[in-house]
Amino acid sequence: MSEAALDESRLGRALAGRHVVLTGHTGFKGGWLALWLQRLGADITAVALPPGDGQPSLFDAIDVPSLVRHRVADIRSAEQFDAAVAGLDPDLVIHMAAQSLVRRSYADPVETFHTNVVGTAIVLDTARRMPSLRGVLVVTSDKCYANREWLWGYREIDRLGGADPYSASKGCTELVVDAYRHSFFREPDGPIIATARAGNVFGGGDWSEDRLVPDIVRAVTAGRPIKVRNPRSVRPWQHVLEPLAGYLMLAAGMIEGNRELDGAWNFGPDSAGVVDVETLLNAFRDAWKPSVLEAHFDRSDTSRPEAGMLSLDSSKAKLELGWRPRLNMAQAVTLTTDWYRAHLARADMRAFSERQIDDYVAGAESPPGQTMTGAPTIQETAKLCA
Repeated sequence: MSEAALDESRLGRALAGRHVVLTGHTGFKGGWLALWLQRLGADITAVALPPGDGQPSLFDAIDVPSLVRHRVADIRSAEQFDAAVAGLDPDLVIHMAAQSLVRRSYADPVETFHTNVVGTAIVLDTARRMPSLRGVLVVTSDKCYANREWLWGYREIDRLGGADPYSASKGCTELVVDAYRHSFFREPDGPIIATARAGNVFGGGDWSEDRLVPDIVRAVTAGRPIKVRNPRSVRPWQHVLEPLAGYLMLAAGMIEGNRELDGAWNFGPDSAGVVDVETLLNAFRDAWKPSVLEAHFDRSDTSRPEAGMLSLDSSKAKLELGWRPRLNMAQAVTLTTDWYRAHLARADMRAFSERQIDDYVAGAESPPGQTMTGAPTIQETAKLCA
């Protein structure tokens, strides 16, 4: 991590006591953001579909319902979403609810467009009628760009697009936000509206289907090989706390009335975090030792093409927002494997997750060869995974 501490006190001064409507809190990123917002003193009403039945989740592991006013609604239904936020007059809306899986978008493209495009329009249409609203942050994806398979990172001014249903839905989401910005959020003293485009995020508490790091965790704990598609695909990999820090900086600036935040923002790793799937897999394989992680590379499935090369240019966030990545790849992997070790050991995951935020904010580094934030040792985890 970087040596300088993140200025969490400034975030707290802006967000403490502020009413935030957060969508998508039953998901992985949304659960971490709910925990961090609560830590900063925000008053949170959270709206989402229920978490998957019978599946482990961050939502259950850290008891997200105790952090927020938990309301279940489908953002694809204007009636359901309006009922969930009826009578509320928040300072800020953070919209994270989405269909977030590329492969699922091939299986059900209509549901993907309905959730990501129509759902966003419904959230924005409700938000524009909230009298005290200071800002809206819509979280999209690095995959919103028209991918040209080039080596340099996409900038916020680059063309939107998408050759698969998921990517196209995220490009469409950006267009919906821009339409509402120019049509309904034009007043000089009205709410600020921004979008955030993060890279491929991983961290503790993600059990989503068909994602590399959750698949690694399932393989290690079950003692079975992992099947890996497209080992040469290059992505901007980052720990979940990295983009969330950027989202919170945007949120605080909106509350403070900084109108220069209006627009799109990239939050991606430095160049060392832009690696292929096999490189990240090997990093996790090393971190899990002495557990054995066997990989089977399946290059035969070409029926559902995905981008080969994808990277983000986050210069705007660095220069104008003061955000920058704080973790190198080894630290991001260590934080992640430590979290799952602790979960396997039935630790208090709320406290453990808060300590990981503490470490991230402080910029503390673990001594070489040691796990972070009091996780079980590698040897203890090996016994648990045996």
